[in-house]
Amino acid sequence: MKHVLKSVFVLLAMFAANAMQAQDASKALKQGDKVKEFTLKNAKGEEVSLSALLKKGPVVLTWYRGGWCPYCNLALKQLQEELAQIKEQGATLVALTPELPDHSLTTQEKNALEFEVLTDLHNEVARSYGLVFKLDPQTAERYESMLHLSAHNGTDSSELPIPATYVVDTEGVIRYAYVNPDYKQRADAKTVVEQLKKLK
Repeated sequence: MKHVLKSVFVLLAMFAANAMQAQDASKALKQGDKVKEFTLKNAKGEEVSLSALLKKGPVVLTWYRGGWCPYCNLALKQLQEELAQIKEQGATLVALTPELPDHSLTTQEKNALEFEVLTDLHNEVARSYGLVFKLDPQTAERYESMLHLSAHNGTDSSELPIPATYVVDTEGVIRYAYVNPDYKQRADAKTVVEQLKKLK
């Protein structure tokens, strides 16, 4: 298992430069923008709508590329560690991924995640938030041969979301936005909690 993880880290590092060059974060929704409504299914096949969540309180939206990405797993675990604090602020944490439900469920169970993980099939919601990019052909071929990306996502589009985290107030306005083409860098979970505290 350690050998597999090491191979994944090496693979990601090898093609990091090309992948980041293909990403354009300038079109992503930013602080002050209004979020786009969506309804997606969780790993159990249940529909979850953003509008329904916002009726309960603020929402933290975080995109991750897939359970095959070690950096994504680390970021999800850090958010899980702060989940009690997030809930204490009356907020709901939701993760979105292009992975099919079977794979997102595996990620949820593997990381003992106690928050919703929603399947953003074909990156449709990520696209509306300006977060989608296409892997260059060389990187796409490597991701496919070593990670079987199309099997994870149910499509051979070679598209992924830029990892992003938004704190959204009950009016649907983004009050904190972290979007970084460098997939090794993620929003700090403690910072997310501090941003939620500012909403009160």
